[in-house]
Amino acid sequence: MRGLHDGSDADERLFSGGEAQVLSEADEHTDPARSPGDPMSLSEGIAELGQHPGSASFDIFRQHLDPAWVEQALLETGTTSVRNRKIPAALVVWLLLGMALLRDRSIPAVLAHLHLHRVGPPLDDAPPTSGAIVQARDRLGQEPMQVLFELTAGHWFSQGPVGPWFHGLRMLAVDGSVLRVPDSEQNAEVFGVPKSGRSRGAYPQLRLLTVLDCVNHGVLMGQMGTWDTGELSVARPFWEQLPDHSVINLDRGFLSYAVFHYIRSPGIQRHWVTRAKARLRWKVIRALDKDSDLIELELSAKSRRKDPSLPKTLRVRAIRYQFKGYRPQILLTSLLDPVQYPAADVVALYHERWEVELAYDEIKTHTLEKREAHLRSQTPERVYQEAWGLLTAYNLVRVEMAAIAQEAGVPPRRISFRAALLIIRNVWLCAWMTTPGAIPSLLQAMRRELKLLILPERRTRVAPREVKIKMSPYLKKQRTHHA
Repeated sequence: MRGLHDGSDADERLFSGGEAQVLSEADEHTDPARSPGDPMSLSEGIAELGQHPGSASFDIFRQHLDPAWVEQALLETGTTSVRNRKIPAALVVWLLLGMALLRDRSIPAVLAHLHLHRVGPPLDDAPPTSGAIVQARDRLGQEPMQVLFELTAGHWFSQGPVGPWFHGLRMLAVDGSVLRVPDSEQNAEVFGVPKSGRSRGAYPQLRLLTVLDCVNHGVLMGQMGTWDTGELSVARPFWEQLPDHSVINLDRGFLSYAVFHYIRSPGIQRHWVTRAKARLRWKVIRALDKDSDLIELELSAKSRRKDPSLPKTLRVRAIRYQFKGYRPQILLTSLLDPVQYPAADVVALYHERWEVELAYDEIKTHTLEKREAHLRSQTPERVYQEAWGLLTAYNLVRVEMAAIAQEAGVPPRRISFRAALLIIRNVWLCAWMTTPGAIPSLLQAMRRELKLLILPERRTRVAPREVKIKMSPYLKKQRTHHA
């Protein structure tokens, strides 16, 4: 359990069973009906927010983000505020969500605009300083935000998407990316700074890996590490936690004998598909149809030394295909039955993997406004804390988009993420100046506006994927050639 310390000798700690010892006289003023020794629960603290006009905007997301989940996350990590603080732990959680959604505002501006601090006796009415905000975030730590992300993702996406499935299997994808963080000494020491390649001279970088639902773009799971930690190492906890009756698209960076085994071994109907590397060798057992073979992969001596429990061989399916204008490709998959899973369908399934790339674009380009440093926290603990808040906020937007899509009768990815994000930002900001009774009509107006932003059906890609050179706004320097 994490204790809370405000710099004084009074140290409040949560003990097992949820009991807390309150060492501040300020708690005597929180509720006349509460005895001085009873701590304020989170739900009571949230109820007290109704005393100022900003509380109305909680209704925007409370329909999806139950305050009880916030309380559960704080209780599980022992970070519930037991003193009458100006910025209690519950409001720090909302501050971190606001930091993700209101990227164009500074952290103090987010707190001030959303009224995420208490006023009135025994607290003064002056807005919290930057130092007070930092102390409140440090008291919270990263663990409650990680627990909150896991609780909400499990609730929002546990049943799978309303949209299409692949022959009864949920379509997932896993991939990694990096988020640049401020170039402070602590961040550089912990996360490291790339020294070569395209990232030379870059900011310190946080490595982020996610498991994404390809239909509704919900982030089911997340793992984080330093930039020099390999993706296979960071993603190791994913494989045993994947939901049953699912198929996961793997980038070729995850092509690993051990990964194939870990995905299949503990669950029910858990499958994978990936593209083969040119140097990979296997033994053909027999042909399954005109486009695929049953093959056998042999465990290497190196992998056997790392994990003696791995089987000596794995039987997988190799599918050959070629699109016009592209080189021939081979897919490897655990979907062995060519009748139940036709080769053409598996090929189309593999190209759903690009949905995770689009999700990273939504997070980095649109949510984070494509800033030089994606995150803005100066210490590693707050970096992780902010990143978990970012994933939760992204999922909040995606949940609202899924509800709109269901009402409109279209797949969630036909709702414009950029437009939805801007509308939800505006509604959240306006709600702080709106009376609680007007919130339902405000939400209805938001949903009506979102329904007007339905994207057309996606076109089939006909041109190869390639990086285009960005045109410079400056004239090319003319060089003078001397004889």
